[in-house]
Amino acid sequence: MTLPYPFTDPTAPIALALHVPEFHLFGLDIGPLEFDIRWYALAYIAGLLTGWRYCLALVRKPPPVARALDMDDFLVWATLGVVLGGRSGYVLFYRPAYYLDHPSEILQVWHGGMSFHGGALGVLVAMVLFCRQRKIALLGFADIIACAVPIGLFFGRIANFINGELWGRVSDVPWAMVFPSDPDQLPRHPSQLYEATFEGAVLFVVLYLLQRSDSMRRRRGTLTGAFLIGYALARIVGETFRQPDANLGFLIVGTTMGQLLSLPLLLGGALLVWYAWRKPLPA
Repeated sequence: MTLPYPFTDPTAPIALALHVPEFHLFGLDIGPLEFDIRWYALAYIAGLLTGWRYCLALVRKPPPVARALDMDDFLVWATLGVVLGGRSGYVLFYRPAYYLDHPSEILQVWHGGMSFHGGALGVLVAMVLFCRQRKIALLGFADIIACAVPIGLFFGRIANFINGELWGRVSDVPWAMVFPSDPDQLPRHPSQLYEATFEGAVLFVVLYLLQRSDSMRRRRGTLTGAFLIGYALARIVGETFRQPDANLGFLIVGTTMGQLLSLPLLLGGALLVWYAWRKPLPA
Protein backbone atom coordinates (compact mmCIF):
# COMPACT_ATOMS: atom_id res chain seq x y z
CA MET A 1 0.00 0.00 0.00
CA THR A 2 1.55 3.31 -1.06
CA LEU A 3 1.05 6.22 1.31
CA PRO A 4 2.02 9.90 0.90
CA TYR A 5 5.11 11.17 2.70
CA PRO A 6 4.50 14.89 3.32
CA PHE A 7 7.64 15.47 5.38
CA THR A 8 10.06 12.95 3.89
CA ASP A 9 11.99 11.91 0.85
CA PRO A 10 10.95 8.33 -0.11
CA THR A 11 14.09 7.95 -2.21
CA ALA A 12 16.42 8.27 0.80
CA PRO A 13 19.53 6.06 0.33
CA ILE A 14 19.21 2.88 2.35
CA ALA A 15 22.96 2.46 2.64
CA LEU A 16 23.21 5.56 4.85
CA ALA A 17 20.40 4.46 7.18
CA LEU A 18 20.89 2.69 10.49
CA HIS A 19 19.77 -0.94 10.41
CA VAL A 20 17.91 -1.98 13.54
CA PRO A 21 18.99 -5.45 14.70
CA GLU A 22 16.34 -8.11 15.21
CA PHE A 23 15.84 -8.65 18.93
CA HIS A 24 14.81 -12.26 19.39
CA LEU A 25 12.45 -13.46 22.07
CA PHE A 26 13.87 -15.68 24.75
CA GLY A 27 12.33 -18.67 26.46
CA LEU A 28 12.09 -19.85 30.03
CA ASP A 29 11.83 -23.51 31.00
CA ILE A 30 10.32 -24.40 34.37
CA GLY A 31 10.22 -28.16 34.65
CA PRO A 32 7.94 -29.48 31.92
CA LEU A 33 6.58 -26.00 31.14
CA GLU A 34 7.97 -23.70 28.45
CA PHE A 35 7.26 -19.98 28.26
CA ASP A 36 8.06 -17.38 25.62
CA ILE A 37 9.08 -14.10 27.24
CA ARG A 38 7.84 -11.25 25.06
CA TRP A 39 9.21 -7.72 25.14
CA TYR A 40 5.75 -6.17 25.19
CA ALA A 41 4.81 -8.26 28.24
CA LEU A 42 8.01 -7.15 29.98
CA ALA A 43 7.14 -3.53 29.17
CA TYR A 44 3.70 -3.93 30.74
CA ILE A 45 5.17 -5.50 33.87
CA ALA A 46 7.88 -2.84 34.18
CA GLY A 47 5.41 0.00 33.61
CA LEU A 48 2.82 -1.27 36.07
CA LEU A 49 5.28 -2.11 38.86
CA THR A 50 7.34 1.08 38.49
CA GLY A 51 4.18 3.18 38.25
CA TRP A 52 2.76 1.50 41.36
CA ARG A 53 5.88 2.32 43.38
CA TYR A 54 5.76 5.92 42.18
CA CYS A 55 2.08 6.19 43.15
CA LEU A 56 2.93 4.93 46.65
CA ALA A 57 5.27 7.91 47.04
CA LEU A 58 2.69 10.39 45.70
CA VAL A 59 -0.20 9.14 47.83
CA ARG A 60 1.66 10.18 50.97
CA LYS A 61 1.63 13.85 49.97
CA PRO A 62 -1.07 16.26 51.21
CA PRO A 63 -3.95 16.70 50.82
CA PRO A 64 -4.91 13.13 51.81
CA VAL A 65 -6.60 11.16 49.03
CA ALA A 66 -6.18 7.46 49.75
CA ARG A 67 -4.10 5.00 51.76
CA ALA A 68 -1.03 3.14 50.59
CA LEU A 69 -3.08 -0.06 50.98
CA ASP A 70 -5.61 1.30 48.49
CA MET A 71 -2.84 1.90 45.99
CA ASP A 72 -1.58 -1.64 46.51
CA ASP A 73 -5.05 -3.04 45.84
CA PHE A 74 -5.61 -0.86 42.79
CA LEU A 75 -2.63 -2.41 41.00
CA VAL A 76 -4.75 -5.45 40.13
CA TRP A 77 -7.64 -3.25 38.97
CA ALA A 78 -5.28 -1.14 36.84
CA THR A 79 -3.76 -4.25 35.25
CA LEU A 80 -7.18 -5.55 34.24
CA GLY A 81 -8.20 -2.12 32.96
CA VAL A 82 -5.08 -1.75 30.85
CA VAL A 83 -5.20 -5.24 29.33
CA LEU A 84 -8.96 -5.54 28.77
CA GLY A 85 -9.42 -1.92 27.72
CA GLY A 86 -6.32 -1.87 25.55
CA ARG A 87 -7.35 -4.99 23.67
CA SER A 88 -10.98 -3.92 23.32
CA GLY A 89 -9.90 -0.52 22.03
CA TYR A 90 -7.66 -2.07 19.39
CA VAL A 91 -10.42 -4.41 18.22
CA LEU A 92 -13.06 -1.65 18.04
CA PHE A 93 -10.96 1.30 16.83
CA TYR A 94 -8.44 -0.30 14.50
CA ARG A 95 -9.64 -3.65 13.13
CA PRO A 96 -13.37 -4.18 13.81
CA ALA A 97 -14.11 -5.84 10.46
CA TYR A 98 -11.24 -8.33 10.82
CA TYR A 99 -12.22 -9.43 14.33
CA LEU A 100 -15.87 -9.63 13.35
CA ASP A 101 -14.78 -12.31 10.87
CA HIS A 102 -12.25 -13.87 13.29
CA PRO A 103 -13.83 -13.54 16.79
CA SER A 104 -11.71 -16.38 18.18
CA GLU A 105 -8.61 -14.20 17.80
CA ILE A 106 -9.91 -11.37 19.99
CA LEU A 107 -8.44 -12.95 23.13
CA GLN A 108 -5.09 -13.79 21.50
CA VAL A 109 -3.29 -10.78 22.96
CA TRP A 110 0.07 -12.53 22.61
CA HIS A 111 -0.14 -11.83 18.87
CA GLY A 112 -0.07 -8.09 19.57
CA GLY A 113 -2.68 -5.39 19.11
CA MET A 114 -3.28 -2.96 21.99
CA SER A 115 -4.65 0.58 21.99
CA PHE A 116 -3.62 3.27 24.48
CA HIS A 117 -6.95 5.05 24.14
CA GLY A 118 -8.77 1.81 24.90
CA GLY A 119 -6.45 1.13 27.84
CA ALA A 120 -7.13 4.64 29.17
CA LEU A 121 -10.87 4.00 29.05
CA GLY A 122 -10.33 0.67 30.79
CA VAL A 123 -8.36 2.28 33.62
CA LEU A 124 -10.96 5.06 33.90
CA VAL A 125 -13.73 2.49 34.40
CA ALA A 126 -11.54 0.67 36.94
CA MET A 127 -10.91 3.93 38.84
CA VAL A 128 -14.59 4.87 38.93
CA LEU A 129 -15.59 1.47 40.30
CA PHE A 130 -12.68 1.28 42.73
CA CYS A 131 -13.16 4.80 44.12
CA ARG A 132 -16.89 4.26 44.50
CA GLN A 133 -16.27 1.03 46.40
CA ARG A 134 -13.63 2.57 48.68
CA LYS A 135 -15.32 6.02 48.94
CA ILE A 136 -12.23 7.77 47.55
CA ALA A 137 -12.33 11.17 45.80
CA LEU A 138 -12.12 10.23 42.13
CA LEU A 139 -10.29 13.31 40.80
CA GLY A 140 -7.69 13.24 43.58
CA PHE A 141 -7.04 9.56 42.93
CA ALA A 142 -6.94 10.12 39.17
CA ASP A 143 -4.30 12.84 39.61
CA ILE A 144 -1.98 10.35 41.31
CA ILE A 145 -2.52 7.70 38.64
CA ALA A 146 -2.09 10.20 35.80
CA CYS A 147 1.38 11.17 37.04
CA ALA A 148 2.50 7.55 36.70
CA VAL A 149 0.99 6.76 33.29
CA PRO A 150 3.94 8.23 31.29
CA ILE A 151 6.16 5.57 32.86
CA GLY A 152 4.12 2.84 31.20
CA LEU A 153 3.99 4.78 27.94
CA PHE A 154 7.78 5.05 27.91
CA PHE A 155 8.32 1.32 28.39
CA GLY A 156 5.58 0.49 25.88
CA ARG A 157 7.15 2.61 23.12
CA ILE A 158 10.57 1.13 23.80
CA ALA A 159 9.00 -2.32 23.37
CA ASN A 160 7.49 -1.14 20.06
CA PHE A 161 10.98 -0.17 18.92
CA ILE A 162 12.54 -3.45 20.02
CA ASN A 163 9.77 -5.40 18.32
CA GLY A 164 10.31 -3.40 15.12
CA GLU A 165 6.64 -2.40 14.96
CA LEU A 166 4.71 0.86 14.54
CA TRP A 167 7.68 2.39 12.73
CA GLY A 168 7.72 5.82 11.14
CA ARG A 169 7.31 7.18 7.65
CA VAL A 170 10.07 7.03 5.08
CA SER A 171 12.71 9.68 5.78
CA ASP A 172 16.15 10.92 4.74
CA VAL A 173 17.08 12.32 8.17
CA PRO A 174 20.56 11.24 9.35
CA TRP A 175 19.07 9.04 12.09
CA ALA A 176 16.62 7.21 9.79
CA MET A 177 16.44 3.48 10.48
CA VAL A 178 15.61 0.33 8.52
CA PHE A 179 13.48 -2.09 10.53
CA PRO A 180 13.75 -5.85 9.95
CA SER A 181 9.94 -6.19 9.91
CA ASP A 182 9.53 -3.60 7.13
CA PRO A 183 8.85 -5.52 3.88
CA ASP A 184 10.04 -2.53 1.82
CA GLN A 185 13.29 -2.17 3.83
CA LEU A 186 13.23 1.62 3.55
CA PRO A 187 14.84 4.13 5.94
CA ARG A 188 12.21 5.47 8.30
CA HIS A 189 11.73 7.79 11.25
CA PRO A 190 12.23 5.86 14.51
CA SER A 191 8.86 7.26 15.62
CA GLN A 192 8.66 4.83 18.54
CA LEU A 193 11.64 6.65 20.11
CA TYR A 194 10.07 10.04 19.44
CA GLU A 195 6.92 8.90 21.24
CA ALA A 196 8.88 7.33 24.09
CA THR A 197 10.62 10.67 24.58
CA PHE A 198 7.62 12.99 24.45
CA GLU A 199 4.70 10.80 25.59
CA GLY A 200 6.90 9.17 28.19
CA ALA A 201 9.98 11.00 29.48
CA VAL A 202 9.04 14.63 28.79
CA LEU A 203 5.44 14.26 29.96
CA PHE A 204 6.63 12.49 33.12
CA VAL A 205 8.97 15.38 33.96
CA VAL A 206 6.25 17.98 33.33
CA LEU A 207 3.80 16.19 35.64
CA TYR A 208 6.51 15.61 38.23
CA LEU A 209 7.21 19.33 38.39
CA LEU A 210 3.50 20.21 38.52
CA GLN A 211 2.70 17.76 41.33
CA ARG A 212 5.40 19.29 43.51
CA SER A 213 3.14 22.33 43.90
CA ASP A 214 0.71 22.11 46.82
CA SER A 215 -1.63 24.44 44.93
CA MET A 216 -1.75 22.05 41.95
CA ARG A 217 -2.50 19.05 44.16
CA ARG A 218 -5.34 20.90 45.90
CA ARG A 219 -7.02 21.70 42.61
CA ARG A 220 -8.06 18.13 42.03
CA GLY A 221 -8.24 17.22 38.38
CA THR A 222 -5.51 19.62 37.30
CA LEU A 223 -2.84 16.95 36.98
CA THR A 224 -5.19 14.58 35.16
CA GLY A 225 -6.16 17.37 32.79
CA ALA A 226 -2.52 18.29 32.23
CA PHE A 227 -1.72 14.67 31.40
CA LEU A 228 -4.57 14.43 28.90
CA ILE A 229 -3.53 17.67 27.20
CA GLY A 230 0.15 16.70 27.16
CA TYR A 231 -0.47 13.21 25.85
CA ALA A 232 -2.91 14.38 23.17
CA LEU A 233 -0.48 17.01 21.87
CA ALA A 234 2.47 14.58 21.90
CA ARG A 235 0.44 11.90 20.10
CA ILE A 236 -0.98 14.29 17.49
CA VAL A 237 2.49 15.60 16.65
CA GLY A 238 4.10 12.15 16.85
CA GLU A 239 1.60 10.74 14.37
CA THR A 240 2.93 13.09 11.68
CA PHE A 241 6.13 11.01 11.72
CA ARG A 242 4.54 7.59 12.24
CA GLN A 243 3.37 5.33 9.42
CA PRO A 244 -0.42 4.98 9.62
CA ASP A 245 -1.85 1.52 10.18
CA ALA A 246 -1.83 -0.29 6.84
CA ASN A 247 -5.47 -1.38 7.18
CA LEU A 248 -6.62 2.20 7.85
CA GLY A 249 -4.21 4.55 6.08
CA PHE A 250 -5.01 8.26 6.25
CA LEU A 251 -8.51 9.29 7.29
CA ILE A 252 -10.29 12.68 7.41
CA VAL A 253 -8.20 15.44 5.75
CA GLY A 254 -5.05 13.36 6.05
CA THR A 255 -5.34 12.61 9.75
CA THR A 256 -4.69 9.23 11.38
CA MET A 257 -6.79 7.22 13.80
CA GLY A 258 -4.39 8.07 16.63
CA GLN A 259 -4.84 11.79 15.98
CA LEU A 260 -8.63 11.57 15.80
CA LEU A 261 -8.82 9.57 19.05
CA SER A 262 -6.57 12.15 20.75
CA LEU A 263 -8.81 15.13 20.01
CA PRO A 264 -11.42 14.18 22.66
CA LEU A 265 -8.59 13.76 25.18
CA LEU A 266 -7.33 17.26 24.38
CA LEU A 267 -10.78 18.79 24.83
CA GLY A 268 -11.53 16.75 27.94
CA GLY A 269 -8.20 17.70 29.52
CA ALA A 270 -8.80 21.41 28.90
CA LEU A 271 -12.29 21.21 30.43
CA LEU A 272 -10.95 19.30 33.43
CA VAL A 273 -8.27 21.91 34.12
CA TRP A 274 -10.86 24.69 33.81
CA TYR A 275 -13.16 22.89 36.26
CA ALA A 276 -10.35 22.11 38.72
CA TRP A 277 -9.19 25.72 38.97
CA ARG A 278 -12.70 26.87 39.84
CA LYS A 279 -12.94 24.54 42.86
CA PRO A 280 -9.68 24.37 44.86
CA LEU A 281 -9.60 22.55 48.21
CA PRO A 282 -9.09 24.76 51.27
CA ALA A 283 -5.49 25.01 52.46
